Amino acid sequence: MKIFRGIDEVAAAIGTHLGYSGWLEMTQDRVDAFAEATGDRQWIHIDPGRAASGPYGTTIAHGYLTLALLPALGGEIFDIEGVRMKINYGANKVRFPAPVPIGARIRCGARLEALERTAKGANLITAYTIEIEGAPRPALVAETVRVLVGPESELS
Repeated sequence: MKIFRGIDEVAAAIGTHLGYSGWLEMTQDRVDAFAEATGDRQWIHIDPGRAASGPYGTTIAHGYLTLALLPALGGEIFDIEGVRMKINYGANKVRFPAPVPIGARIRCGARLEALERTAKGANLITAYTIEIEGAPRPALVAETVRVLVGPESELS
């Protein structure tokens, strides 16, 4: 894991690929819990019997579940210390090029794309790719924006 000590160290690393998270197996229990939490109970996610005869031959993870795993998987790759707070601000781009079948293993890669200084600290844009082990296309490509609040910033 790469640890940055402050916004200046992050700024110096813009354009750098930081590596990968560990592999995570996508389980039916995880998908079912996400379906319950979000109310997204489409059969392709939660009905293994029906999904067996569907387009993928099995149930698949929700695209938004894959997106929701970015904080955990990205947190295995890098962290930023020396800031008062890190706030997920949003995403500029999100695409789901390939489905994640139940039982597949995924991992995340991260690249620091841009940093814009602000009065309160900085906005960091990070490009993430979630790969599916052995698959030709990724499950997710996303460009996220995180607000880094500097240590002396007022939060108003």
